[in-house]
Amino acid sequence: MEKEPAQYPGKPLVRLPAGAARGRLIADTALDLLAERGMRGLTHRAVDEAAGLPTGSTSNQARTRLALLEAAVRRLAVREGEVLALKELPDPADGPEALADAIALALHRTLTGRRELLIARYELALEASRRPELRAIYDTEGRAFREPLVALLTAAGSKAPERHALSVLAWCEGLMFSCAAGSYHAEVPGVEGLRVSARELLRGVLG
Repeated sequence: MEKEPAQYPGKPLVRLPAGAARGRLIADTALDLLAERGMRGLTHRAVDEAAGLPTGSTSNQARTRLALLEAAVRRLAVREGEVLALKELPDPADGPEALADAIALALHRTLTGRRELLIARYELALEASRRPELRAIYDTEGRAFREPLVALLTAAGSKAPERHALSVLAWCEGLMFSCAAGSYHAEVPGVEGLRVSARELLRGVLG
């Protein structure tokens, strides 16, 4: 018989935040639970307990499990966007090396300071493969990361920017998985190592 997930200790009850702040708290707590306990550990009640909210608060904000997962996906996209600093992407005129530097810094920030977001994302990605409604939202949010890269590669002279963007993203995703959950979890490369690898990749892609 499978064991029930360990009880989350929770926080002391807090005054119920209003509006958007409550939604952020619930979504952030859902992401924390996904990283710590996996998909089975995410319930409305667990979010209430972990966030220190009165019982029923999460259900009032997200009536169904799908709604809670959708909120988590949207919040994940916001938080990953902050870590990756999409607004700070280099000017295409700065050349491929500037793009490689930006990629290296973003990867290093993610791997050294936001590993829990990666774990939560992997949980959500797997769940999205089983839920078409969640898949649609997951893919829509993902385009916010893909489209700027396609534009940068186009400006850098790529003759096949969509295909090259897939190559770059696949390298980034594979590296993050290996270092967050795979066999390199204890050997996260430094910024300089990531920079060298990113430059090698872009040289190969752009010729």
